[in-house]
Amino acid sequence: MTTKEAILAFSQSEKIKSGIIWVTQALGVLSGLPEKNRKSAERIAHVFIGLMLGDVHLAVKVTADPTWRDVEKNIDLALVMLDSGVSQEAGYHLTRALSHVTDIGQRSMNELRDRGLL
Repeated sequence: MTTKEAILAFSQSEKIKSGIIWVTQALGVLSGLPEKNRKSAERIAHVFIGLMLGDVHLAVKVTADPTWRDVEKNIDLALVMLDSGVSQEAGYHLTRALSHVTDIGQRSMNELRDRGLL
C-alpha cells in the first residue's frame, strides 16, 4: 500500500464508518414507526445507503485494498434487505460491512504509523 493509498483508505474508512453507524441507528428507529411512515423512512434510508455506497465505490477505485469489495457486497445486501421490506435484517449486513471498514482503517493507520506519518 502506498502512502497515498493509506491516507485515502483511512479517510474513506472513517467517513464510511460514520455513515454505517448512522444508517444502522436510523434503521433501528424504522421498526418502531407506524406503517404509513415506515415506507417514506425506508426510501430516505435507501438514499443515504446509496450515497454511502458511492463512497465505497470511490474507495475501491483509489485504493488497492480488496476488502472494499467485501464492504460493497455487504452494503448491497443491506439494500436488498431494505428493498425487500425486512429492514431489521439490513443491520446485520451493515454490521459486517462496519467490521471490514474498521479493519481497513486499522491497517491503513498502522501503515501510516510505520512510515512515521502518525
